[in-house]
Amino acid sequence: MEQPAHGGEPAGAAGDAAEALDHPLPEAVRRKVVALVADAFGGLTVTELPAPLRQYARFTASRRAKFAGNAMAAALEGDPVFRQRIGERFRQDQPELTGALESGTPPAAADPVDVAAAAYVLRPPGWVKLVAAAGEEAQRADAERADEAGRRELERLRGELAAARDRSRDETEQLRHDLDAARREAESYHRKLRSALSDVKRGEAALRRVQGEIEAARAEAAARVSAAESESRRLRARLGEVEAALEASRRSAREGRSVEDMRLRLLLDTVLDAAQGLRRELALPPVSTHPADTVDAVEPGRMSPKDIAARALSETDPALLDQLLTLPQTHLVVDGYNVTKTGYPTMPLEKQRLRLLGGLSALAARSGAEVTCVFDGAELAAPVLLAPPRGVRVLFSKAGVTADELIRQLVRAEPPGRPVVVVSTDREVADGVAKAGARPVPSALLLKRLSRLS
Repeated sequence: MEQPAHGGEPAGAAGDAAEALDHPLPEAVRRKVVALVADAFGGLTVTELPAPLRQYARFTASRRAKFAGNAMAAALEGDPVFRQRIGERFRQDQPELTGALESGTPPAAADPVDVAAAAYVLRPPGWVKLVAAAGEEAQRADAERADEAGRRELERLRGELAAARDRSRDETEQLRHDLDAARREAESYHRKLRSALSDVKRGEAALRRVQGEIEAARAEAAARVSAAESESRRLRARLGEVEAALEASRRSAREGRSVEDMRLRLLLDTVLDAAQGLRRELALPPVSTHPADTVDAVEPGRMSPKDIAARALSETDPALLDQLLTLPQTHLVVDGYNVTKTGYPTMPLEKQRLRLLGGLSALAARSGAEVTCVFDGAELAAPVLLAPPRGVRVLFSKAGVTADELIRQLVRAEPPGRPVVVVSTDREVADGVAKAGARPVPSALLLKRLSRLS
């Protein structure tokens, strides 16, 4: 093929002007032309490219088609030299199609769009007719595809319409069933309403009867109150008479008091002497153990890590402890954690125990009472290493036994009649030991008593 000098036109440029399109390229042909130019673009050097296209020289074919499509189409239409170079690359890649087009007999089996795009690039004689025919064929194919899509869409819409009609029939039938059920339910409610109205009427009649009975009862109660007031006045008069007689009796009793005191003192001395003689006769040994020592419990330092745990209950209810501790042979049982959590809950458990036991030791030394302090014990990380203070017995409950149950065991172990005082704010503990004969007192009372010792 004849090549022009640098910047000139090829020899066939005048022939191109003889034929020209009177309308834009069909879109399908335009896309194919851009793809052909993008593929052949890579075989040219940068100097062989038109100036507007040189910036796309390093792009891939797909990126050139995407970003430089318009620029390549414009260069192909307006630059005959560039078009001739692209045509030369196409001849090398598609020799058969090129030869058929130049001979004027395009292959019958070839895609009309491919034939039109090649004719547009190569510009053989009659290329305008080939492009126009390809455009018509593409439009006809698009129309056929559109018709086929329309038919498929119509069939789909017909199917959806039939399904909608079926659903409408089903829903209508269901609504009819629901309406019948609602009617039956409404009839049932009407019957219930009529029954309820009858019940209301009967209730109103019963209410009127009850109101009448209440009025009669009020009248009877007023009569009884009047009678009671009369009886009360009579009893107050009788009470005055009894009080006068009682005062006279007291004066008579005081006059004979000295004789009775003498007889009572003589009887008491006799009982004491008899008790001393019985003690000498039985030769009873000194008491070395106490009933609380027989209760099965865990002593400090002899338990496993799972035998000990921290537990406490809190409540305050002041009472009188000093009077109870003055009773002979009093046994004071203390719910340890209940007291410490009431008095100083923010301290660590070890310091709580030491503080409470120190105060109990001083209280035992001053009152002379037997003192037992019970702590809840189970599942501590390590055994409690504790030396009980003088005068205070320290016990921890065993695994599976709470401190409350251990306290109840200590109370049950005591003989009937011995004064036993249990310090705990736990209502369950207090009620349980009270039934066993012990005297419960709240933790706040012991805390106040210990604060006076410090």
